[in-house]
Amino acid sequence: MFTYLTHRILIMIPTILIISFLTFLIIQAPPGDYLSNQISELRSQGDTAALDQIEFLRHEYSLDRPFVEQYGVWIGILEGPNGFSGLLQGNLGHSFEFDRPVSEVVSGNIAFTVLLNFSVVLFTWIMAFPIGVYSATHQYSWGDHTLSFVGFLGLATPNFLLALIIMYFANVHFGTSIGGLMAPEYINQPWSWDKLLSVLEHLWIPVVIIGTSGTAGMIRRLRANLLDELQKQYVVTGRAKGLPATRLLIKYPLRVSLNPFIADIGNLLPTLISGSALIAMILSLPTLGPLLVQALRSQDQYLAGALIFMLTLLTVVGMFISDIALSVLDPRIRLGGKRLK
Repeated sequence: MFTYLTHRILIMIPTILIISFLTFLIIQAPPGDYLSNQISELRSQGDTAALDQIEFLRHEYSLDRPFVEQYGVWIGILEGPNGFSGLLQGNLGHSFEFDRPVSEVVSGNIAFTVLLNFSVVLFTWIMAFPIGVYSATHQYSWGDHTLSFVGFLGLATPNFLLALIIMYFANVHFGTSIGGLMAPEYINQPWSWDKLLSVLEHLWIPVVIIGTSGTAGMIRRLRANLLDELQKQYVVTGRAKGLPATRLLIKYPLRVSLNPFIADIGNLLPTLISGSALIAMILSLPTLGPLLVQALRSQDQYLAGALIFMLTLLTVVGMFISDIALSVLDPRIRLGGKRLK
């Protein structure tokens, strides 16, 4: 086990470096950058004083250097002007649009992003597992047909349409203010018990909207996997030997059916952040998704690069966690050694 963990960690290091290079390549692919666009706009207005300041920023953050040198400064391999350090030293760069360090811009959205995504994952798993198990163990019953219909409805309904519908009913029937994760009077205010209650009051709306499609898809996969396991010979043998139905279900078929969900952890975390960007914009949620879209539109390269790098880093770490969890969940998965014949 220790050898396997060491090997995976050593593989992660060059993987992260390659990901960082591809991330920087992607954000540099469109012609120009935020400062170049500002220079063009100022030249058309004849503002020469601001042009000198922007040219200073271009030199300050090495944007006037070749691509390879810019990447070296951004990642932290090369030293920039005035000792500017990159990602390896924990410096995410400077957001030109917000005129603040990227770490300060991102810090205000990370807490709400973590809270929202954790709640969505919790909602998805709590709803999907009992429904999926019931559908598999009561195949072709009225309950199975009803839950399957609801699942297909959840998969077919666009999230943005569901968002508009739930926002309307939440405002009309519950009096909840539309949009955001708290009432307007608590924005930019210190945390208090009333502010926390306001966040919880607003949180269920995006959780239900974002989690609906994921819950429906997980129900279908769990039902299919569990039905396949329930028809295998070891289950028939366990029943024949008088093993209690609940113990047989939980200890063997259900445990094996969880493998696809554990293996999907690597894609789950970044997908929740990037995939919920549209819903976050509709609901005016202070999360990282809309911030990433805004940074890409304005070509704020340090902010966009930091957010994309964080998403890809979540994928790498998630894959590592899923591999370890799979080895613990299913003893049949070998971490190393020769293949058994």
